[in-house]
Amino acid sequence: MDIKRYFVDQLKGVYQERIANAGQAESSAAEAAEHIRGESSRQEDAKAAAMEGRLSSGHRRRRKQAVTEMETLLDFAEKGIKRFRPTDKVGLGAMVDVRIQDDVGEEERTLLVLPVGAGEELPGPGGDGWVQVVTPRSPVGKALVGAREGDSFEVVVDGRDREWTVVDLG
Repeated sequence: MDIKRYFVDQLKGVYQERIANAGQAESSAAEAAEHIRGESSRQEDAKAAAMEGRLSSGHRRRRKQAVTEMETLLDFAEKGIKRFRPTDKVGLGAMVDVRIQDDVGEEERTLLVLPVGAGEELPGPGGDGWVQVVTPRSPVGKALVGAREGDSFEVVVDGRDREWTVVDLG
């Protein structure tokens, strides 16, 4: 099994769920607005209908954004996910083990650099571990892309200055 493909498929599932949920919420809000408009002529009800209409529009924007990101992910996956050697520089499609140190302590994480999905934590096969998605536009992704095994960099995350070290690249 190609582990990167597995995680990309997991992220596709996240987007499918987002799209479905946003579509349902959009429809429900649009139906509620229409129902309120049809039932009453009171000004309070007109305000409530307008609010439901704005909710519907917000859910539509959220759905369209998720569709756009899903298409970006599908395009990326269709081109093939690069295999990285330990001597390569981190780039799109890299799976990277990092050690993170700050004044509180040290931890290790596995990151997957993808064009979309920043911050998503995806479970491994059979519940074995997880990876966190970073994008080249995220603060960690900006610092990570172009790094090599053994490189360290500092990034402020959640208001804490942390030193990140690339431990393994694959």
